Amino acid sequence: MSDGQTSGFGKVSSAILVIRFMVGAVFFLEGIKKFIFAEQWGAGRFTRIGIPIPNAMAPFVGTVEIVCGLLVLLGLRTRLAAIPLLGVICTAIATTKVPILLKSGFWPMEAEARTDYSMLRGLIFLVLAGSGCLSLDAHFSRDKPKTNG
Repeated sequence: MSDGQTSGFGKVSSAILVIRFMVGAVFFLEGIKKFIFAEQWGAGRFTRIGIPIPNAMAPFVGTVEIVCGLLVLLGLRTRLAAIPLLGVICTAIATTKVPILLKSGFWPMEAEARTDYSMLRGLIFLVLAGSGCLSLDAHFSRDKPKTNG
């Protein structure tokens, strides 16, 4: 490989790592907030926005965000962990941003939805790109013996 190709590979790996850290950290912390600040971010918020069974759904969603966010941060089963998080963010957009769009229009919704849309795009990227070579997935796959059959 030429130096350009090697440095390009390193840049791609670094970029995937940055996206993983950004997306994983946001979901991990959002999950924790659902437990620590239940009225503001957990069951209380779920009640206000009309999520059914908010006392069960908020801890469930918080747990999904914590577990899957941590998996994304570590680069462990990143593609698989991104799938439930896609469900979480699509639900968040449908229940919180679409009502703003319908009530107030595009620009107010756009101002509120920036993080959600960034997370959505980051998750789609991770489903397509995977965890990269700076991950536990890559570490564990290097340790597997190669077989010819």
